[in-house]
Amino acid sequence: MVDIARRYPGPLVETAAPARGGMQRFLRRRSTTAFLMCLPLIAIVVGLIVYPFLYSLVLATLNKAQPKFVGLGNFSYLLRRDTFWMVVQQSAIFALSAVFFKALIGLVTAHLVNNLPSKGQRKWRGMLLVPWVIPLALSTLGWWWLFDPTHSAFNWLSERFGGQEVPWLSNPYWARFCVILVNVWYGAPFFLIMYLAALKSVPEQLYEAAQIDGANAWQRFIHITLPMMRNIIAITVLFSLIVTFANFDIVQIMTAGGPRNMTHVFATYAFLLGIRSGDLPLGASVSLFMFPILAISAVFILRGVRKRGKEVA
Repeated sequence: MVDIARRYPGPLVETAAPARGGMQRFLRRRSTTAFLMCLPLIAIVVGLIVYPFLYSLVLATLNKAQPKFVGLGNFSYLLRRDTFWMVVQQSAIFALSAVFFKALIGLVTAHLVNNLPSKGQRKWRGMLLVPWVIPLALSTLGWWWLFDPTHSAFNWLSERFGGQEVPWLSNPYWARFCVILVNVWYGAPFFLIMYLAALKSVPEQLYEAAQIDGANAWQRFIHITLPMMRNIIAITVLFSLIVTFANFDIVQIMTAGGPRNMTHVFATYAFLLGIRSGDLPLGASVSLFMFPILAISAVFILRGVRKRGKEVA
């Protein structure tokens, strides 16, 4: 090798060093290091989210036995069914009402906790986060026991105080109320912790200046707190809207979509058609209806966040 280098000087020796130097510079780049560290997560996202989504697009264009291409036949079949439109209505009511009350309760509770002394805040933060920490399936089973008509704890208390039994899970409207209530109970702590962190980031000097100018508590909240929290409110609402629309555990455990299919949401109805009824293409078609709804919501909310970010910059 040494003789070859002597006999043919230059190219062999000079090209190897730049190659090694280029590789070292490539590995030293922060963007490259970040990409390599994120590569396992990217692989998981592709395997568990991107591939199933693309496969569901293909699956939704097949018939029940899956060998025949039917195009948009599954979607047109669903649009002709009254049950599907009831699922759309129920999903919208479930998601919008639950997100609204979670945001409202989280905002009010965050202000109350923020005004407590530092020692008291730690205790209340720990206690108020308990619903969010408990596994959702386990806590939903506890709520099912409280509402179940056979041995309902709420009905037992009502009878002891001279009231009447309430058909919590057998009446469609009470059943809707129950699944929304459980979702609010579980998701409100997430809004609490996010809004509390946002409140901590608001400079105290703004409140002091507004108080010197004579602004009351409501005016300080409207003109200082809300503008400073608009972006975090929008992001948490968007995230919760996506999670709530795709919720499966609460409805499946408490009502399984009943009574009379009036508590079904997209996830449980897709499970009913695709898994229990054995029509996977139809179930995939139901689940795909969530995508345009959530995509449009994400576009409008993120556009507002980006616009406010440019105004601040």
